[in-house]
Amino acid sequence: MRTRTRNAIKTLARICVTLLLGSAVTLLQGCDSSGAGASSTAKAGGTSSGGVMGGAGNVMGGSHAATGGSSTPSVGGSSATGGSTSVGGAKTEGGATTEGGATATGGGVTGGSIVTGGTTSASGATGTGGRGGGGTKTGGVQASGGIATDGGAQGSGGVVTGAGGATKTSVTGGGSGHYQMENLDRGVVAVVVSGGVYVGWRMFGYEYTGTDSDVSYNLYKNGAKLANVTDSTNYLDAAGSSSSKYSVSAVIKGTEGPQSAAVAPWAQQYLSIPITPPSGSYSANDGTPGDLDGDGQMDIVLKWDPSNAKDSASSGTTDPCIIDGYTMAGKKLWTINVGMNIRAGAHDTQLSVYDFDGDGKAELAIKTAPGTKDGLGNYLAKGPAAGADNSKDYRGARGMALGGPEWWTVFDGTTGAERDTIEYPVLYSHYANWGDSNGNRSQRFTGGFAFVKDVPAAGGAGVANGLPSMISGRGYYTYLTVSAMTFRDGILAKNWVYDSITQITNGGGDHSCMAADVDDDGAQEIIPGARVINSDGTFRCDSGMGHGDAMDIAPLVPGKGISVFSIHESLGGSDAHDADTCKTFYYKVTQPGTDANRGRGEYVGAGDETSASCNGGGAQVLCATGASSSLSAGSNFVIYWDADEWRELENANSITKASGGTLLTCAECSGCNGTKNTPTLSADMLGDWREEIIWRETANTALRMYTTTDVTKRRIYTLMHDPTYRAQVNFEQSTYNQPPHTGFQITPNMPAPPVPSIFVK
Repeated sequence: MRTRTRNAIKTLARICVTLLLGSAVTLLQGCDSSGAGASSTAKAGGTSSGGVMGGAGNVMGGSHAATGGSSTPSVGGSSATGGSTSVGGAKTEGGATTEGGATATGGGVTGGSIVTGGTTSASGATGTGGRGGGGTKTGGVQASGGIATDGGAQGSGGVVTGAGGATKTSVTGGGSGHYQMENLDRGVVAVVVSGGVYVGWRMFGYEYTGTDSDVSYNLYKNGAKLANVTDSTNYLDAAGSSSSKYSVSAVIKGTEGPQSAAVAPWAQQYLSIPITPPSGSYSANDGTPGDLDGDGQMDIVLKWDPSNAKDSASSGTTDPCIIDGYTMAGKKLWTINVGMNIRAGAHDTQLSVYDFDGDGKAELAIKTAPGTKDGLGNYLAKGPAAGADNSKDYRGARGMALGGPEWWTVFDGTTGAERDTIEYPVLYSHYANWGDSNGNRSQRFTGGFAFVKDVPAAGGAGVANGLPSMISGRGYYTYLTVSAMTFRDGILAKNWVYDSITQITNGGGDHSCMAADVDDDGAQEIIPGARVINSDGTFRCDSGMGHGDAMDIAPLVPGKGISVFSIHESLGGSDAHDADTCKTFYYKVTQPGTDANRGRGEYVGAGDETSASCNGGGAQVLCATGASSSLSAGSNFVIYWDADEWRELENANSITKASGGTLLTCAECSGCNGTKNTPTLSADMLGDWREEIIWRETANTALRMYTTTDVTKRRIYTLMHDPTYRAQVNFEQSTYNQPPHTGFQITPNMPAPPVPSIFVK
């Protein structure tokens, strides 16, 4: 019943938007941002501080045409980049390329962006939860609580007016806001420590009002009330023991809610999750979370890579990629065999995992082909997969299937069964030559999910409805494409496709992709690297800095909204720039033409809280200015771990402080992805807002999920109820893994977190 109601609401919203705004949709060129009260305009080719880019691109299936403008890159020489080793061998990305040279000023395809509603109003009220602690909402009112939906006011709680006047009322589970989030349980975790038992639990995003006194928590031990906790979501029970059992209830404005299920303490700081390797030579690789069975607990979708996995630059066939669904108790829910026609490697199979149809259970979506078997052991049989020859080997001389059938499939999270299959939105044949003839450019995929806009099939304004879409990128060195797909009412469908149309000099994408709402319109932009793609699939801006191996999408400069930090391959060095405008905060060239292959941007220690630290390409600087920084954010992962609000550094099988000192090491554990040495997963899986780290045991027979046991007085709602963080957790596993970031600053003197505008099933 709720699904039918939400569909009716969505349909009404689209009709209203089409009728009211259809004639006002303005097709713009590029992405210069005008001042308050002026129309948002842009120029073809969009010259940005630090470089000029071309190739604005268009939206396929959304009727957003891109026209005109040339973007002819100078033909460079050999570009065999060295540096870090990826899975399967040395990183030699490719022989001769066409990526060299400067981009012509003014070059590019015109007509990318679309502004709904025409002129931007400067009079919209600003609340406490927006961009940089209260950014202006375009075309409407933004109240306390962050994101306002298109065309209407949003308060904290009650009825929320949606795009075009549709109404979204409170649903079972909590919250009445904009973004569809997961209905998690309390996530209580207890650990026996020196001095008693540490206990941590979740504050739900919809419990947080911005007023600390509104919410407290009753902690129970063995059924008796132990404490009322008002200033945190953790507690040290000095009298606790291994036989104690703990549960928690929320007290909201004086009214106590139900108690959570009681949990017994872990005997050590980690939970061992048994896993079973596939037959052959396989290692546990990347993982991503989702509530696959609807019980309120996060489960893990785990990718297994064979020992002969390959980088896209390398030739050779591989054994198939295998994907398992596991509960945190180690119960295997299903196994999916991706098949021989999709090669195993960091660039090939990316995991889109979330509750896409709103039934309270997560699904898995991946790129598929003939030979893929679902979790029931059946070959795919829906849509274009019906009647396919699953015995046919489409792999060519380099071990890649170039030109064979390409599909996109959604699998049931509980059983692994095929739910629906469609043709992959951007086929290999889309370009006669993606920049080479051997698949090194075309077979570079990224993927995850994001809360983008729904774009009607007939075109027109996209609708920011707070519902998730699957995201899959193809290409980034030369041509760059990103597809958004939806799964609603059992039907898998293309939402929109961004296409750069022309080749992008130096590449517009990184070996990664992330999502964040950079303009506070209630929908997330897709950021594959130097280029930013609007939430409706149109071009937004490009920093002109080109391709790189690592990036961070986060509020790195206080008060400036979402920033992009990236290192660079062709240009060398690193930069940080505004994700809204692509204007650079700093750009450092240390060794021009040298591949800067590792880097990180984050707040990691005491010093100048006016900026995060950006480290990469030989520079250790403040992200805001490029001035030298005394702290390094490292070159691998970062994690919220100890009692303070700074992030710690994670690498291989250990966690250290940026200021020095090791906090945790697992001698029995190993990192993933060769010299990248990334974890299987880092995310706020349970307990309070700080993150858990999941490493694979070297023997590949178990995962270890470690949790912090440091008591902190900082209280933040679970990071999984921050839409930016939740989307980035899923993108974390994509290609060259990158750590997730929240959409708001976390430091010792941070402003109060914005009230998240969310609802849960």
